[in-house]
Amino acid sequence: MSEAEKVVCVTGASGFIGSWLVNFLLQRGYTVNATVRDPNDPKKVEHLVELDGANERLRLFKAELMDEGSFDSAVEGCIGVFHAASPCFYSSAVKDQQAEMVEAAVKGTLNVLRACAKVASIKRVIITSSLAAVMSTGEPLADNVVVDETWFSDPGFCQELKHWYSLSKTLAEKVAWEFSEENGIDMVSINPGMVSGPPLQPTVGISLEPIVKLIGAETFTDATFRWVDVRDVAIAHILAFESPSAHGRYCLDGKPMKSSQVLKILRELYPDLNFPERCSVKTRLLSVYTEYELSEEKVKSLGIIFTPLEVSLKDTIDGLREKNLLSV
Repeated sequence: MSEAEKVVCVTGASGFIGSWLVNFLLQRGYTVNATVRDPNDPKKVEHLVELDGANERLRLFKAELMDEGSFDSAVEGCIGVFHAASPCFYSSAVKDQQAEMVEAAVKGTLNVLRACAKVASIKRVIITSSLAAVMSTGEPLADNVVVDETWFSDPGFCQELKHWYSLSKTLAEKVAWEFSEENGIDMVSINPGMVSGPPLQPTVGISLEPIVKLIGAETFTDATFRWVDVRDVAIAHILAFESPSAHGRYCLDGKPMKSSQVLKILRELYPDLNFPERCSVKTRLLSVYTEYELSEEKVKSLGIIFTPLEVSLKDTIDGLREKNLLSV
C-alpha cells in the first residue's frame, strides 16, 4: 500500500483514546484526518500537532456529533475510520444527562456511519464502545460464568438505574451494528473497561478522575474497577483494522482491582504523595459487575500484550505530573 493510500479518519481525536490512536497511526505511516469540535482551540489540538509526523500527515477537521453531514469531508478518500468520539460526563451542571449523553452518542454514531456509507474506499470502520455495553445485563453473575463478546447490556436495566453512560454506549453500539449490516459496512467494535495510562491531552478525562481524586483525599470509596491501559486500547483498534480476520467485538479488560489494592501499589510507587488510609464506603453494586471472569481468547488473537497495571499506574501519575494536572 502506497503512502497516498494510507489515509484514515479518527473522530474525537483530542480525547484520551483518540489522541493515542492518532499518535500510533502517525507512527505507522498513516495520514490521519482528525476530527475535533474546535480546531482553533489550543487545548484540543496543540498536543496533536506536536506529535511526530503531524506536520506531514495530520489534517484537522471540525465536526460535531449532532450535525448531520459534518463528518463527510473528514472520511472522504479514507480506507479506514476510527470512531472514538462519544460524550462522557458526570456533571451536575448538565441538566439532562440522558438526552445530552445518550442522544449525542446514538445520533453521532449514525452520522459518522452515514458518512462512511458514501465512501467506497473505506475498508473497515472501528468504533470505540465499552464494557458498559457488555456488562449491565441486570442478571446475577454465577461464580462459574465467563463473560465474552456475546454479552450485551440491557437498555431497560441501564435506564432503570439511570446509568446514562452505559445506556449511551449500549444503544450507540446497537444502532451501529444494525446500520453496518444494512449498508454493507465492515465494522469492528472495541469494548474496553476502565482506561488508565498517561494522557497526551492537557486535561483530566472521566477515566482518570478516580485516580486523580485519590491524591490528597481524606477517605476513599473501595470500589472495584477493571483497568486497561490506554495504549493497549489504541493498539487494539489499529490491529483490529489491519488484521483481515478481525470481526465483531473485542473486550479489553484487566483483573478486578479494588481501590484499596490500587492505593497499595500507588503508596509503594509514590511515598511522597498523600493517599487516603481510611475507607468510607464499600460499593457492592459496582463489585457485582466487575468481579467476574472475562474471556481473553478473542482479544489475544489480535496479538495484544497487555501492560501490567503497576506500569500503567506509574505512567499515569508520571504523565499527569508532566502535564501539571496534579494539584500536588
